[in-house]
Amino acid sequence: MLPEHADDGFASQRALSACIRDPARVAPGSIEERRLRIYRELFFNNVEGVLAGNFPVIRRILGDEGWTALIRAFYRDHPSHTPLFTELAREFLRYLDTRADEGMDDPPWLRELAHYEWIELALQISDARPDDVPHDPAGDLLQGRPALSPLAWPLAYEWPVHRLGPGHLPDAPPAVPTLLMPSRDADGSVRFVELSPLTFRLLQRIEEAPELSGLEQLQALAAEAGADDVDAFVEQGRAMLEQFRRDGVLLGTRR
Repeated sequence: MLPEHADDGFASQRALSACIRDPARVAPGSIEERRLRIYRELFFNNVEGVLAGNFPVIRRILGDEGWTALIRAFYRDHPSHTPLFTELAREFLRYLDTRADEGMDDPPWLRELAHYEWIELALQISDARPDDVPHDPAGDLLQGRPALSPLAWPLAYEWPVHRLGPGHLPDAPPAVPTLLMPSRDADGSVRFVELSPLTFRLLQRIEEAPELSGLEQLQALAAEAGADDVDAFVEQGRAMLEQFRRDGVLLGTRR
């Protein structure tokens, strides 16, 4: 059982936390302002530094004033679901979702660019392992069922997130979506590959229907694409599957 004064201690901690996060609206009470300022600067600078490292492109685009204002709003208003610094970037994405739901006047590309910048960290710290998927590395990719690596994530963006920067901020997204494949190599490094619509759709189909063989996937994709020569389409698709295996995007075939 907690001692009687425990509630007072928790209340004091909450009051201190509220004053540190939102000094403009929460009075410091009996706490000395000089000491509060030290806490404010220490905590905010830690959060800002971590997020600046996670979202360097957004940081450059917004500039000092815009970036600091956004991080101060996040620091003040967002109730984080975790105390882990490795999850801070994910909390920032949740906060941007909240701002979008509330109709905040953020740049239309902000949420997608933040997701794109976060993906590298997400892959680096992911607990997923290729061995999580029972597979045969030498399996026949046409007759067997291709196994997508849990560390390869085909993604589609409305904005050309990999090209956005202070010198390139289009007024509207292009007519064609940006299709990317981030993946983590055995040495832990993360690389991004731009995909064509057909290769993206093939990987998407493998993810959505893992029970189909590679041949069935390619034949269905040929029908979707309206290919005139299905056999030639399948042969080109087979070469594509083999390339994905060499790149580690496909592990082989499912056991």
